[in-house]
Amino acid sequence: MNSNSKNLLLIFTRNPELGKAKTRLAKTVGDETALEIYKFLLEKTREVSSKVTADKAVYYSVKVRSNDIWDENSCQKHQQVGEDLGIRMLHAFKNGFDAGYQKVLIIGSDLYDLTSEIIENAFIELDTNDVVIGPAEDGGYYLLGMNSLHTAVFKNKEWGTSSVRKETLEDLKDKKVHLLQELNDVDVFEDIEHHPAFQQFLN
Repeated sequence: MNSNSKNLLLIFTRNPELGKAKTRLAKTVGDETALEIYKFLLEKTREVSSKVTADKAVYYSVKVRSNDIWDENSCQKHQQVGEDLGIRMLHAFKNGFDAGYQKVLIIGSDLYDLTSEIIENAFIELDTNDVVIGPAEDGGYYLLGMNSLHTAVFKNKEWGTSSVRKETLEDLKDKKVHLLQELNDVDVFEDIEHHPAFQQFLN
């Protein structure tokens, strides 16, 4: 068994549909541009994750797609299950550990500044820590990794609010947690307004 197969990278994506992608951003730039930006972020996520030496599992929000940007030969494909983000993540982590993976990491698909090095480093940090978290500027997190299942972090959260990371760290106060560098995920216009990579969508 090669060493890569001990590590699993979960990628949570929304199906890119007009009017459903990046709705807070769409209020400023309109539905079409918001969808273009989300597809751009998805492609960036695919490119970054493809360089990571780990197994990958893409979890779709609405339904599993074949013949999309995620290659079936290199990605497992699943449907997200559960009534809120926490339960959906819990199911995905549990699937990973049940399948025999020793380290499971999750990322979303709305980060332009995430690199494969950050993800690789997060897996390495799980050698000496129980949990690794990538803090997002908005008070949430862009990455969560663990080497055994800590179910509390997935429950009793107001997902999408600025208290998520604080409450998550509270759940883990008796565990060894490593925080990665802070990054900004793309939710609202201000997140991209001055970012060079997004100027192509704003003219």
